[in-house]
Amino acid sequence: MQQVRQINRTGRPRGGGRRAGVLAAAVLVGLLGSACGLQAPDEGGAVPHSGQQAEESQIEKTERAAQQAGPAGSLAAYVERVKRNQKARAVAAQKWGLAKTPLPAPQPPASKPFLTTRKGFEVEGGATLPPVFTTVPVKEKIVFLTIDDGVEKDPDFLRMMDELQIPYSAFLSDYVIDDDYGYFKRMREQGAALHNHTLNHRYMPGLSYDAQQQEICGQQEKLEKLYGKRPPLFRPPYGNYNADTLRAAQSCGVKAVPLWAAEAFPDHMEWREWDRDLHPGDIILTHFRGADDWKGSMTDMVRQVMKVVTDKGYAVARLEDYV
Repeated sequence: MQQVRQINRTGRPRGGGRRAGVLAAAVLVGLLGSACGLQAPDEGGAVPHSGQQAEESQIEKTERAAQQAGPAGSLAAYVERVKRNQKARAVAAQKWGLAKTPLPAPQPPASKPFLTTRKGFEVEGGATLPPVFTTVPVKEKIVFLTIDDGVEKDPDFLRMMDELQIPYSAFLSDYVIDDDYGYFKRMREQGAALHNHTLNHRYMPGLSYDAQQQEICGQQEKLEKLYGKRPPLFRPPYGNYNADTLRAAQSCGVKAVPLWAAEAFPDHMEWREWDRDLHPGDIILTHFRGADDWKGSMTDMVRQVMKVVTDKGYAVARLEDYV
């Protein structure tokens, strides 16, 4: 299927904001080029000695001073933070067996892109319904990692993602997370966003409007009660939906329906697009699975997807910063 690009209607920032954005891009090009060259310290160097602690303190002071200096200072603080994070990521990449250190994502946009439903994914009357898309309209070489359902609850996965500082979004179904809600609470505390994948993972077009609404709204209420927030994003099971699905989702507070452009497994990638490649803003899907279903573990999947992403010069960004 030929890729369909989404249109960004947000317009360009004016004046100093635009110049700062250009400068940020230039600085980050340098960081992206050098990030993979960062060397991890010896195994015993993971715990900082007194000199390293002093350096960290100085960086924090520099960030605070820079932030007080206005937009240019905020950019300088961001660059310092990226440098510090990349050093920690290099250590984690070596620990977890990644071939390269993940590249840093650019600073999130001041305004989120305008989202429209992908051509060919429309439903009747869908102009006023939540948009359905597989790619976020951006120009930067970034992609978004999303994980569905919640079957596998691998503690190594949480440690790995936390130490590597890789952002991701989880789309959860209650019937497979209800045996360990605490696992996903830890996930949320580490910075992952938790979204709606229905209560029972049923084929939505086969259900009535009322049944679909119960599946979606019921999971909205569960997630809000468990984790303190009503999710703005929803992914229908199997990627299947109809007009009733989108109307029901909208009635439950859903703002957008991200699907996917590629799917990750421990030993390969699968592609929606005809060119079998990544594109700026692509959404990557994977699942909470382990050796019972895959030829590998969730940590194996992370190594595979990050090899593909990093080798192609992409960084993983946080979906909620753009949607």
